[in-house]
Amino acid sequence: MNAQSFGAGLTVGLPIGDAGDLYTFNVGLDIDALWEVSEDFDAGVATGYNHSFGDEIDLGSLGSIEVDDFQYIPLAGAARFNASDDFQIGADLGYAIAVGDGDGGFYYRPLVGYNVGENTQITASYRGISVDGGSFSTVNLGVNFGL
Repeated sequence: MNAQSFGAGLTVGLPIGDAGDLYTFNVGLDIDALWEVSEDFDAGVATGYNHSFGDEIDLGSLGSIEVDDFQYIPLAGAARFNASDDFQIGADLGYAIAVGDGDGGFYYRPLVGYNVGENTQITASYRGISVDGGSFSTVNLGVNFGL
């Protein structure tokens, strides 16, 4: 296998499920290195940084509390299937390391991508972190650039 591509991208997302009750939005940086396994399949590693901004929760007559931001660094294996010249389906699986307060956990990210230029791709993804007692999930839109 030869080194095929390196990429970096930016995402914005909305926390959903339990996370949607405590966080307002998410921003992230994605970095990956992929190698060509076959003409239509690439595999490699992915990492980055994600930051979810805490919300202020109104407790009525008790006042309100501010939820601390949640940040994590995913360390994952990455797989991408090139369904056509412009359309890609993939997934990242690994572990999310919490930065600061919070727990890390099993990390998963299914995604779809559409090439809008030779080195530019628009992506839609779902990010989840399984932690004790629940999960932390976001839906995301992003743009990736081949380096």
